[in-house]
Amino acid sequence: MLEGLSQRFEGVVKRLQGLHKLTEENVSDAMREVRIALLEADVNISVVKDFIANVKSLALGMETIPGVQPGQQIVKIVHENLIQVLGGDTANLNLTGRGSTVILMTGLQGSGKTTTTAKLAAMLKKQGYRPLMVSADVYRPAAIEQLGVLGEQIDVPTIKTTTDMNPEEIGRAALEEMTQLNANVLLVDTAGRLAIDEQMMNELSKLKDILQPKEILFVADSMTGQDAVNTARAFNEQIGMTGVILTKMDGDIRGGAALSIKKVTGTPIKFIGVGEKTSQFEQFHPDRIAGRILGMGDVLSLVEKAQENLSQKDAEKQANKVLTATFNLSDFLQQLKMVRDMGPLDQLMKMIPGLGGALKDAELDEYELIRTEAIINSMTMKERGQPGIINSSRKRRISRGSGVEVQDVNKLLKNFQKSKKMMKNLTKMKKNKGKMDFPFAGMEN
Repeated sequence: MLEGLSQRFEGVVKRLQGLHKLTEENVSDAMREVRIALLEADVNISVVKDFIANVKSLALGMETIPGVQPGQQIVKIVHENLIQVLGGDTANLNLTGRGSTVILMTGLQGSGKTTTTAKLAAMLKKQGYRPLMVSADVYRPAAIEQLGVLGEQIDVPTIKTTTDMNPEEIGRAALEEMTQLNANVLLVDTAGRLAIDEQMMNELSKLKDILQPKEILFVADSMTGQDAVNTARAFNEQIGMTGVILTKMDGDIRGGAALSIKKVTGTPIKFIGVGEKTSQFEQFHPDRIAGRILGMGDVLSLVEKAQENLSQKDAEKQANKVLTATFNLSDFLQQLKMVRDMGPLDQLMKMIPGLGGALKDAELDEYELIRTEAIINSMTMKERGQPGIINSSRKRRISRGSGVEVQDVNKLLKNFQKSKKMMKNLTKMKKNKGKMDFPFAGMEN
């Protein structure tokens, strides 16, 4: 996410941190690099000018703090101003109050609007709401069918519509169906266009009058950069919107849309799509995104991802197994599946402060997790619980069943034993004041 922008800022942050004395000259030089990084990221020119002017003014006017390098103070100023450019406080959905909520999903064709509708519905369902979806895109039968299929996948009811219906008719029917099904959130997927046109705007205006939505969310493809920003501004001026959802944030994007859209449109980014799966959908937190851009990581989002995939009861059970050294390969398999459900490995690693930069040139093999799962799945339950009984003949059987070499089975067993030994030593660490070695130091790659 925003990898290109983060890489551009890596050198800038190092240069800023190295400043031991602040002068107009070296601050201007540093801000010149920041300006280049932002412009290369396709950030709106007016946003860049305001950002640079504000940071420079604060940097030259700040009082130095004893024991803190001036360069580190500038990095703090850059971080705080990035947060403001990205939107400041986290913007939540307007789901307060009694009664039902209607959310109008809008955007151009190809922005990922239909998939995003299902992603938002899945998130709301997890939060305890009773969502209902309907497609008002009567121009694309595939969109209607797609929403229905996605609804079945996430177990969210979807109202059936056809291409011979008109959007206003669909809107009225959806409100009635919402009452009958006792749903409290209605998500309406509207038709997209290749560009904003009068017909689309008139259609949306009529739907808006009928549905009286509390939320009008504009879905924008972040890969299009400033085009997404300009389209969002034009849409907001004509229809009005309460929030933006940026899709394809997991791609190799420059970041201009994320850094420009709030300032240009006055409307906050509320969610981001970070993958194709319905679970790869996140609330947009400006402070966390600013941290990722500057290489500070995003531990809070990592913890939230872990909580979504592991209940409190399971977490306590796993912790107890670690502390009592009864952790076995079945438990290990469960943790592997949890990690895979959390998202791509490289994205998870970059949320850990300092680790993203260290792994910049490293090749994180996602298939290694798949191979490891295959090996454990080829074992019997007894073998998973007692790896010590796995002899040569068992290893050959496991390797054939998992489609790997015997040496791969040996490597897994060896590393697991080292991990278990480390876990056993954890219980002896309370009174140990010495430094603990890195858990997987010395393990085979």
